[in-house]
Order: sequence, then structure tokens, then C-alpha cells
Amino acid sequence: MAHRTLKSGYRQLTERLNRFPQGAPPSELLFKILAVLMDEREAELLSKLPIKPFTAAKAARAWGLKTDEAGRILDELAHRALLVDIKRKDKTIYVLPPPMAGFFEFSMMRTRGDIDQKLLSELFHQYTHVESDFALALMGTGQTQLGRALVQEPALPADAALHVLDYERASEVIKTARHIGVGLCYCRHKMQHLGRACEAPLDICMSFGTSADSLIRHGHVRRIDAAECLDLLDQAYDMSLVQFGENVQNGVSFICNCCGCCCEAMIAARKFGHLQPVHTSNFLPELNETACTGCGLCVAACPVEALSLVSANDPQRPARKRAVLAEEICLGCGVCVRACTQQAIKLQPRAERVITPVTSAHRYVLMAIERGKLQNFIFDNQILASHRALAAVLGAILKLPPLKRALASRQLHSRYLESLFRRAPI
Repeated sequence: MAHRTLKSGYRQLTERLNRFPQGAPPSELLFKILAVLMDEREAELLSKLPIKPFTAAKAARAWGLKTDEAGRILDELAHRALLVDIKRKDKTIYVLPPPMAGFFEFSMMRTRGDIDQKLLSELFHQYTHVESDFALALMGTGQTQLGRALVQEPALPADAALHVLDYERASEVIKTARHIGVGLCYCRHKMQHLGRACEAPLDICMSFGTSADSLIRHGHVRRIDAAECLDLLDQAYDMSLVQFGENVQNGVSFICNCCGCCCEAMIAARKFGHLQPVHTSNFLPELNETACTGCGLCVAACPVEALSLVSANDPQRPARKRAVLAEEICLGCGVCVRACTQQAIKLQPRAERVITPVTSAHRYVLMAIERGKLQNFIFDNQILASHRALAAVLGAILKLPPLKRALASRQLHSRYLESLFRRAPI
């Protein structure tokens, strides 16, 4: 009975997490991860929280507690980065983040003694790399994904300025952010505990906005100004790291500086490239076959193996090679441009622009529709029987033939909906 009770709290939380578009497939490994991060009672409490932002009073009603007591519990969970607390004038709003990008990363963004980070690293590695269900559910489902590659600005040709919008520039995200924090890279910190980290810098994971403010207040990241953050961005460029940011135009909450060997997003892009798990930039490399010497520097630099060497078919030099690009898996990051010593690669705008959701709320709705979870946003108070019943009805409606589902998805991608989110972001 005790064993069953222990698992029940974590199963309830797993069910709650999977009402969110970015879920976490049930697994014994997931239950072990949750057990490291929280106890059974905390898991049960978290399982009763709404998907949308909430106050301590709303949590108190869901938990059957007094508001003051609920507030103390929420503040403790926020201090451990299991919740994000957002300060708005005279009140605090709380959000239960998804596992990724969320409390999985937060658990490794600083060294800490309250949890066994080595054990956690081993469990994360098994759950995200050995078992593929989580990565596939997170990045291999639907058209709208969590993150996108930002183009390396030094790699852009001078005549590309008109083609680059502000939200496509990491430098612009940094310059316009109200709060900026930097912490340990979750991916490389995890690999460090496994004895497999590369030489890329650890203290380079960037957070912005209200998420950064919460993480700063609780000591998970340190506050920095825009000038220091821009210096870190230049360091990332020099290390040929890929900028992987939140897939939104407004209110970007994170930019990771990713290597091909450690980082979850780049590993997923290689493993599930045909499913396009990472949104690309609006650029593609154009290779000059005449100038290419086949040295292979661009091939080695590409984090997703989109470049390879083939025979140049040169009758005068039969052994000569040249680089070729697999456009369907290229992120358009521009790392290859800076790696080429012969200036044989130039970034060009893609023929069709990549659509980027306006806000996180816009992206969540798109992801929810594509993954059949929109009902969870509309009726997100699962404590109420009426919400559970209505969510079940809407869930059944969403399990329509693919053609009708595709129609709904196209409608949500429309410029009309985009304009609504621009005027009134949730």
C-alpha cells in the first residue's frame, strides 16, 4: 500500500503535466526524477494547480487550505524553482512551468546541495536520450515547436539587414529585456556530472523577463546587464555555439547557447531532423562550389550534420571534395559561414519565411491544437467536475479526422489570430 501511495502523487503530477502541450510521458524514470525534486505531498499539491497563471487564493481553493498557508507553500516551491513567481505591483502570480523548458533546466542552473545533481543528471540522461518518448513528444510532434534557432548576426552579409527582423536578432532580445539573468547551462552541467562535457563555457545560459526576475530573486541565476550579456553572446559566437531561443516574437524568456555534443535541442535536431523539432531561422547557406576546397571545416562545425562532403567530380583533381547541404535539416544558424576560411558560404533568405508565434500564449494555443490539448486550456480547473466533463467533450471534438484538424490549425495560424495576440496578449 505504501508503494502504491508513493507512486500515486507522482502519477497525479504526471497527468497534470501532460495536460500542457509540452508534456512528459509517464515513465519509471520520470517518477524517480520527480522524487528527487519533491516529496509525494508536494507532487500531489502541484498536480492540482491550474495550467494558466494563478494566485495564492486560487491555489488555496484548489488545495482546501487558507490563503496564507498556500502562499507559504507556493513561495517555498518557487524558491526551489519548481514554480515561477511573477511580481505584479501588489500581488504575486504563480505559474507551474513545464518540465522543459522549465523545472528540469532550473534544477541544474546552479550548483546546489539540497538535491543530488549527479543522480539527477544520470536520470535526465536516461529519460531524454536513452528513452526517446520524452524528446519525441516535446520536439517531434506538431508543426509548432518550443524553440527556434536565431541566426548568428556576424555571419549575415551586409545586404541582409532588410531581411532580419528585430525578434530574429539575439542582440535585440538582450537590449530590450527588462530583466536578464545568466546561469549554468543545464545540458553541459548535466554532461559534466556524467564526465562527458565539452569545453564550451558553462555559465552562459540566458534568461529574460519575468522568468529571469524570479530565478534571480531565488538565486538560481545571477543578474547581469545588457552589456555583459552582449559580451557573452560574442563569446558564444566565437565558440561556434548555436543560439536556441524561445519560439516567440515578443517576450523571449530564454536563449541557450548550444553545442552539438551536449545540448538537448541539437541532439533532438539530429535524431528527429525529419520531424523538424527546432524551428529554423529565415536564412539558408548558399555554397559556392567553385570556391569550396572541400576542407571540411564547415562539416565539422555544423551541430546538426546538415553538411557533408562529396566528390567534386573534377577530372583534373579526382580526389577533390566539396561540401553539400541538406536543406531540410539545416537550422540556418550561420555557424558554417564563420567556419569557412575560403568565404565559400553565404547566407541567403529562405524562399518562404518561417512563421513565429507572437507571444508564448499564442504558441501554447497553436501547440495545444496540434497536439489535441486545447480543451485543457479552456477548462483548466480540473478540480471542478464541470471543467473535467467539458474538457472531455472538447477533447473528443478535437479527435477529428486529420483534414478537419488541419483546418483548425491553419485557422489558428492566420494573421487574424496573430493580430488578436498582438493587441491583447494573455
